Amino acid sequence: MASSAPSVPLEKVPILGKPIIHVGYDIHTHIVQTIINDCKSSTYVVVNDSNVSKVPYWEQLVTEFEASLPEGSRLLRFVTKPGEANKTRATKESIEDFMLRQGCTRDTVVVAIGGGIIGDMIGFVASTFMRGVRVVQIPTSLLAMVDSSIGGKTAVDTPIGKNFIGAFWQPQFVLVDIKWLKTLAQREFINGMAEVIKTAAIWNADEFTRLEVNANSFLDIVNNAQMVEYKSTLTPETYTISNTDIETILDHVYKLVLESIRVKADVVSSDERESSLRNLLNFGHTIGHAYEAILTPQALHGECVSIGMVKEAELSRYLGILSTTQVARLSKILVAYGLPVSPTEKWFKELTLQKTTPLDVLLDKMSIDKKNDGSKKKCVILESIGKCYGTSAHIVSDQDLRFILTDETLVYPFNEIPADQNKVIVPPGSKSISNRALVMAALGEGTCKIKNLLHSDDTKHMLAAVDLLKGANITWEDNGETVVLEGRGGETLTVCDEELYLGNAGTASRFLTSVAALVNSRPDKDYIILTGNARMQQRPIGPLVDSLRANGTKIDYVKNEGSLPLKVYTNSVFKGGRIELAATVSSQYVSSILMCAPYAQEPVTLALVGGKPISQLYVDMTIRMMDSFGIKVTASETEAYTYHIPKGHYVNPPEYVIESDASSATYPLAFAALTGTTVTVPNIGSSSLQGDARFARDVLKPMGCTVDQTATSTTVTGPARGQLKPLKHVDMEPMTDAFLTACVVAAVANDGQGTGNTTTIEGIANQRVKECNRIEAMATQLAKFGVKTQELPDGIQVFGLDSIDDLRIPSDSSGPIGVDTYDDHRVAMSFSLLAGMVNSQSSNKDATPVRILERHCTGKTWPGWWDVLHTDLGAKLDGAEPLASSKANSNKSVVIIGMRAAGKTTISKWCAAALGYKLVDLDDLFEQQYGKGTIKDFVAEYGWEKFRVEEARIFSEVIEKYGDAGYVFSTGGGIVESDESRASLKKFASEGGIVLHLHRDIEETIIFLQSDPTRPAYVEEIRDVWLKREKWYNECSNFTFFAPHCGTEAQFQKLRNVFGNFVSMITGKRTIEIPTKRSSFVCVNFDDLTEHVDSLNAITYGCDAVEVRIDQLAKFDDDFVSRQLSTLRTLTDGLPIIFTVRTKKQGGKFDDNDFVTLKKLFSLALKSGVEFIDLELTLPTEIQYSVLNNKGFTKIIGSHHDFDAAFNWDDGEWENRFNQALSLDVDIVKFVGTATSFEDNLALERFRFSHTSKPLIAINMGQLGQVSRVLNTVLTPVTSNLLPNAAAPGQLTLREINEIYTSMGGIIPKEFYIIGKPIGHSRSPILHNTGYEILGLPHKLDKFETDSIDEVKKQLLDGKKNLGGLCVTIPLKLDIIPLMDQLSDSATVIGAVNTVTPLGNGKFNGDNTDWLGIKNSLVSNGIPSSNIGVAGLVIGAGGTSRAAVYALHNMGCSTIFLINRTNSKLHDLKKTFPEDFNLVVIESNEDADKIQETIGVAVSCVPADKPLDDALMSKLERCLTKTSNTKFVPTLLEAAYKPAFTPIMRLAKDKYQWQTIPGAQMLVHQGVAQFEKWTGLRAPFQAIFDEVTKD
Repeated sequence: MASSAPSVPLEKVPILGKPIIHVGYDIHTHIVQTIINDCKSSTYVVVNDSNVSKVPYWEQLVTEFEASLPEGSRLLRFVTKPGEANKTRATKESIEDFMLRQGCTRDTVVVAIGGGIIGDMIGFVASTFMRGVRVVQIPTSLLAMVDSSIGGKTAVDTPIGKNFIGAFWQPQFVLVDIKWLKTLAQREFINGMAEVIKTAAIWNADEFTRLEVNANSFLDIVNNAQMVEYKSTLTPETYTISNTDIETILDHVYKLVLESIRVKADVVSSDERESSLRNLLNFGHTIGHAYEAILTPQALHGECVSIGMVKEAELSRYLGILSTTQVARLSKILVAYGLPVSPTEKWFKELTLQKTTPLDVLLDKMSIDKKNDGSKKKCVILESIGKCYGTSAHIVSDQDLRFILTDETLVYPFNEIPADQNKVIVPPGSKSISNRALVMAALGEGTCKIKNLLHSDDTKHMLAAVDLLKGANITWEDNGETVVLEGRGGETLTVCDEELYLGNAGTASRFLTSVAALVNSRPDKDYIILTGNARMQQRPIGPLVDSLRANGTKIDYVKNEGSLPLKVYTNSVFKGGRIELAATVSSQYVSSILMCAPYAQEPVTLALVGGKPISQLYVDMTIRMMDSFGIKVTASETEAYTYHIPKGHYVNPPEYVIESDASSATYPLAFAALTGTTVTVPNIGSSSLQGDARFARDVLKPMGCTVDQTATSTTVTGPARGQLKPLKHVDMEPMTDAFLTACVVAAVANDGQGTGNTTTIEGIANQRVKECNRIEAMATQLAKFGVKTQELPDGIQVFGLDSIDDLRIPSDSSGPIGVDTYDDHRVAMSFSLLAGMVNSQSSNKDATPVRILERHCTGKTWPGWWDVLHTDLGAKLDGAEPLASSKANSNKSVVIIGMRAAGKTTISKWCAAALGYKLVDLDDLFEQQYGKGTIKDFVAEYGWEKFRVEEARIFSEVIEKYGDAGYVFSTGGGIVESDESRASLKKFASEGGIVLHLHRDIEETIIFLQSDPTRPAYVEEIRDVWLKREKWYNECSNFTFFAPHCGTEAQFQKLRNVFGNFVSMITGKRTIEIPTKRSSFVCVNFDDLTEHVDSLNAITYGCDAVEVRIDQLAKFDDDFVSRQLSTLRTLTDGLPIIFTVRTKKQGGKFDDNDFVTLKKLFSLALKSGVEFIDLELTLPTEIQYSVLNNKGFTKIIGSHHDFDAAFNWDDGEWENRFNQALSLDVDIVKFVGTATSFEDNLALERFRFSHTSKPLIAINMGQLGQVSRVLNTVLTPVTSNLLPNAAAPGQLTLREINEIYTSMGGIIPKEFYIIGKPIGHSRSPILHNTGYEILGLPHKLDKFETDSIDEVKKQLLDGKKNLGGLCVTIPLKLDIIPLMDQLSDSATVIGAVNTVTPLGNGKFNGDNTDWLGIKNSLVSNGIPSSNIGVAGLVIGAGGTSRAAVYALHNMGCSTIFLINRTNSKLHDLKKTFPEDFNLVVIESNEDADKIQETIGVAVSCVPADKPLDDALMSKLERCLTKTSNTKFVPTLLEAAYKPAFTPIMRLAKDKYQWQTIPGAQMLVHQGVAQFEKWTGLRAPFQAIFDEVTKD
């Protein structure tokens, strides 16, 4: 570790009149002497947690303390378990008990060494022990140093909330040694900075500025902390700890700690008990604590307070108190120190594992804040940086809080705005002028103070880029209102390591593209990357790039041609001379080159070609501004649209004042027009540089407004509401951005003459390529209000409504919907005005508001727009959670990709059937659109390249239209060949769609394709095609399914069932339940599962899941592992898979350091949709978070193994690991220790008992630990006698566990019976007893033959105290019903009970599992378990027929047809079922012929030992022909057990090609359903089936 001498003085800060806070660096000797000399005592008790004990500085301090003790004094040490989970009354009690046992008295001094948890809790101990003893705080974290250790607040947590039980108890000393921060973890260091920044923000503007200046150096040091090993001198342990080179920034850290302490000490001294002033220290905490309550433990306190500060600052701005600039400064400094400013930031969402923060929950959490005044919520309101508004927190309304906390705004009617309202509104600085001024000042020489700069996303990105490129030195004055650029003439521009991320800032991206051509290379790097968000990567930049390329600058497109990201090479040159530029798309291209042209190697002549340039006024603006910075541009006298720019450099004016943004000014002016009020914008007038300054004069005045415009101001007064006139035609080319404002005004303009109220706007073609296609956006959203439009080639026509009252609230069939803003600031601001005009003539104060989505997008140019609309203009606004309809899970479509012959057509049909989706084969759709033949014909006519273009177009169109509509799209094998299709696939997957790569063995694929004449031949060899496409399939898909070859129909149907489970799981239709009962999983450790296909099913008998040990496999490549997973799924009937890669350090075979392969394996697991992943808690955080943030519906088991018996169960290591598991929010925690004595098992059980917040698998390895395996409840790992060896020492079979547990009294032997008469040939005893024997259960099922229900009641229900259950058969299925206390739905509807289960206390439940026997027989043979999508057929009208009807309805049969020899019985049966079962009686052949529905499944419930009636057979045969359009093989289940192949089965199979299922399967399935209901265990189905069906 670094050991430079400290260079800061020891400072003593007074609090409550005493200088007890000492701050310094490496002051351990001073700490010891201060305690011993000033806190004399017979007993000192040092308390810290086990993490602090691992820090070398702790050892140094404690050792010196012990060595320095005066005679007669002693030092006691107590170590607690770490983490917030142990800040409890129980831990406090254990410390107090320890002190009492040690004979501590009133003179005891307690020394708390640690962070805020230790400080709070130990302070509370001191406050109550012996009615109060002295305490000394030695804080070791930044958060504790600057906050929790100072002021005397002490507390412990309760289950209800944090810090609810405590006291004020001032410490004798707070001894702050900054050296502790050397070993503070990076995230904890940054976490503490939130409180530092908070303190400066509320109290110390100068310190805030100093923090701004030092942010980069601080973060560089903290982010580059190293992990080092440290060998303890007090124990034999070696610890790995963080080591930060704090000496490099010691002065900064010392000052930030000291200044924060001074502020808090000052405040506490004025208000010790937090009656008023002290609660200012809670700035950011009201909202921050609410976020923390939801996001803990993943989010830290400081991170949540950081978000809370921004939200509460925005609240202050919303209330008209804090300026936009101050909010921007606060947000910027928090980001600069690595803190989150929004709960939706991508990195923070991943850190908090995608947790949501519902609005109602946030408000509920805020309602219990200690600052509140009863039920009234209070927040600290900031007035400016360094100053709060008032001297205490203020009451705020829920309505205002809702607005601040959400991104969806409710705009209420503007019906309370007084007609005589007269307001002065100052919009922020012009975005266009701000960005140009920043570029010129950065390229210029000298210092320039830029005032009224727009503080927005655009300028933030521009300033960040200038800073990264070292273009200028940037500082701030006037409390951040003025930016000062010290330009260096462009000479210092240098490439940076980072990509220049520009968000959706089109202006910044275009200007910086030319600036990049002027940047100097470094010896190690000669390029820079410009990139942006998804929309920015679609916006055009091609013409500008073309011009720069032609002039010598080398530029590559990183992704899509014509858009960002760009790679600009800095070893090329910007030559100058004549440059031609197409300027018909964006004037920003022109301005970009104009501004950089003086720095070219030669003078530039810029010729704008291709027609009249768009937005000429913006070009004129740039030229006028260049003149202000010393460069005079002249227009050519011989060529139109051509300019001469001399070589030179800008000379920065001392001050440059940015005009207010004229585009933004249109919104308050339009508000006046719409509401009949008056608004003045004081710094936009006729002399403005901006074309949009014409808006009032050229648009609003002709529409009926009174406009008063001077050179420097504009005032608009609107006519009476509803009296605006349409503008027949306006060319808005000089003010294109203002056309959106004009559209919403035109929407309510009418001429009163019934002539259509048409306003025609032209000259705005460039608005199609802005943040969105604005013309299309306006047309689409205006339609929601009932306003019709017509798009023009370069404009739009708006057909105004005849009356304002005709404006509609945007709605659809589900009710009100939101107005989409397309993440476009101008769309949002425009519709905020029209929204308020809906029902604005009504006096109803409770009128339904209009919902505007994505309100934060206005931050691009006017972050405070909503504040102005609300506070200055008087609009009523509210916030709201997203509508339920928008949050509901949409039916995301499934796209299936893969090689030709992978089985896409078949699997797609299965997929559609399993999900109830519609199926579209894109090849078929292509041929429909082609209309002249097959794909083979198209390729022959036009070639493959043209086919790929058309294929990409069709795919893009169908995904755009039907991506959320519940479709399955089967694609051609080569769809991944084109860049366009790959981009569409990736985009769809990234937005939550399913792109499923269907894969099969390539050798089988080759054999098939070589014999397929129906498709055009490959140009390349098939294997080469696969090798080329493999990486594309992988990168385009987010799921993969390996489909093995099926040699038999049974294998084929089993694969179908497995796939149905798989696709239901990855789409969330099937949820993975974590067992709450006793459960187990078997650990399969073969090196190749495909070599053990005969034993895999038996190995899993009784288990709830199966673990595949990937580290034990022979190979780790994707193909091999996928084949293993597929084999396991198929042979275990879709049993949930636990995917485990056990590293060597954790007892496995996988290389501890091969993280690249490990990440690939976990990625494959997630793409394969495994149900569980075992994630070792020792793995790098990056890998853990990668799995957790992409887990989808997979459950995560956080595991830790102690093979070396290094830690007993009372050791803090297990507590740390449990807290880590909680912070990772894994679904299950798995801890495996090693027993060295029987006592270790008892210690484990104590640990289990006290850790119940997550499902816990906790076991000890070794023979001594086997009892822990027996006592474990959730998912106990077991082995099998069919495995070569156990996966871990001491592992038992499930049978052994059950037998041992029985011997311990854990399982009580139960008696089961089959009742009825005759039952002599019943197979139920064999069925159940076989299962009990295999699984080691002590139960037995016997026959109880009787037809007397009274006998059953007397002998069994009343007479058997250990009765486990009854199988009920004829004639008692109806008789037993009155004896039941509960009936299941199936028993009630079917009207019979075949299963009785004791409920306790002499009560019984009656159930019917016959229907499950029917359903599960069908499902196990490939029929979908739900959404079956076809009609069903039931043959017969007896008791089994009722169960069949219930089963088919449960599976989703749309209609169930009934046929029988006697029709009257069918009608009787139909009457007993609810109407929604949709039963249809087929009385005749004619009825059968009229059936239009597809019949895909049938159940025969007629006796099989008698000849069938001819009329019944005739109806049956007609029904069996109704099989068109089935998505699976039509299937008939025979309910009769004997004979094995009945006449009806023979008819269906031989004559009509139906799949048939013998009755033996139904018999076993219904019995297995009973078995599993009674035992809670998965039955060994195949073994039972084999025994039951033996002759």
